[in-house]
Amino acid sequence: MRLVFFGVGHWHAEMHAHAAQAAGAEIVGAWDGDPARAIAFSARFGGQAAHGIEAALALKPDLAVVMGRPGEMAELARRFILEGVPMLIEKPVGVSGTVLKPVAELAAAHGAFVSVALAHRFSPVLREVAALREADRLGPISHSHFRLINGPPQRYLDDGVAWVLDPAVSGGGALRNLGIHGVNAFLNLCGEQAVEVEHVAFGRQLHGTPAEDYALVVLRATDGSIGTVEAGYTHASMTQGLFEWRVNARNASLADRDGRLYVATLDDGGLRELAATPVARRYDDMMADTIDRLKGGLAPAVTLGDLWRAMDIIDRCYAMAGNRGE
Repeated sequence: MRLVFFGVGHWHAEMHAHAAQAAGAEIVGAWDGDPARAIAFSARFGGQAAHGIEAALALKPDLAVVMGRPGEMAELARRFILEGVPMLIEKPVGVSGTVLKPVAELAAAHGAFVSVALAHRFSPVLREVAALREADRLGPISHSHFRLINGPPQRYLDDGVAWVLDPAVSGGGALRNLGIHGVNAFLNLCGEQAVEVEHVAFGRQLHGTPAEDYALVVLRATDGSIGTVEAGYTHASMTQGLFEWRVNARNASLADRDGRLYVATLDDGGLRELAATPVARRYDDMMADTIDRLKGGLAPAVTLGDLWRAMDIIDRCYAMAGNRGE
């Protein structure tokens, strides 16, 4: 499968490139608004450094990997949907759910293949919850918790993407950038239920950026289940972070942390501890799944419609708090 990368100045470009190589795909081209970044990317991962979007599309990709600033990605997504170019696109697409909604509706109307790069959707917790539910061994979910706290935002400056810390460009801070994974996971657990925001709080600013350093959100689904989402740039390490996802149901308690999956089941007194795919390697799983679904004519695991639901909730969080970290 031929892949062309758009916006390779994005800090996830390297992870997507390694994931493409692991999936056996061919990287045939790269584009970025900064030509030097496209040249450096191509020198490392192969393919041509295209000097414009038209030149990149002329390479006839089977799949476009779209990254960059949210507003730019929304414009590329609209164009590629109309031109019939399948996509794997980074999050967020647009600075708000309001911006994203017409793009998501356009994708649905055209039956476009647009897979959203929410790699933590491939957490083993969600896979195991689905298996237990299918076997009628899960029971009603009481509460779930999604924690993703990375190191200080200095890394975005170091990576040359300072715009991530400007809410006017990025759409928010840690909640929009990291918390979106947890919000999407809770929505996945809830299915088509309505979800309301019960509480949102932003922490004190530790690093002096316009974007919030920390956010805590409490969500509630129609069936009464609660989801808490923690997102932050507050872990005191430039190389490590905190990742823990937990789901507690009547018959099962599950946790994904420290590279392990823990599953306790009440009906058989079972307690299992299994190796889990490292968090960073879940981009490999996402890329392989995207390629398999595209080849098989299936819908993506995460669509723009799914992303819109998460973006809309985050919009409501910012509105409730009257604060975007600005």
